[in-house]
Amino acid sequence: MSVLGIFAPVFEAIRAHGEETYPHECCGVLLGHESPQGWRIHASIRAGNIRTDSAHNRYSISPAELIGIEREARRQELSIAGFYHSHPDHPAQWSFTDFTEAHWIGCSYVITSVAQGKSTVTNSFLLAGATEEDKRFEQETIEVIEAI
Repeated sequence: MSVLGIFAPVFEAIRAHGEETYPHECCGVLLGHESPQGWRIHASIRAGNIRTDSAHNRYSISPAELIGIEREARRQELSIAGFYHSHPDHPAQWSFTDFTEAHWIGCSYVITSVAQGKSTVTNSFLLAGATEEDKRFEQETIEVIEAI
């Protein structure tokens, strides 16, 4: 099982973002470096949820915004390591929609459950596989790192 190492301020910022956007899903991008154990997340960038039809249970990041985030990652000498979003009043488990809309193989997908406006459980899933046809989510352990 891979380990997602995430610095405490970034972890807390992701959870706070979910609380701020409740009852809608928040979304954002994880920036970091790969290590032998898995990704090490050094930063997160909030993204706008462009889903207006069902923002309470779906998210989408605009391609233009994602390009800007990718440029920012390069400027910081980091890589896009994955994505995060919240599940308002639902478990921190991936849904069928989360899976079908996940295309960044090798990246982590972090989901925070927000119950009645308060972040509860946060889980991570590595999108594994070699192609779109054999992709799969694998549970990751989240290691919150206290010091940078």
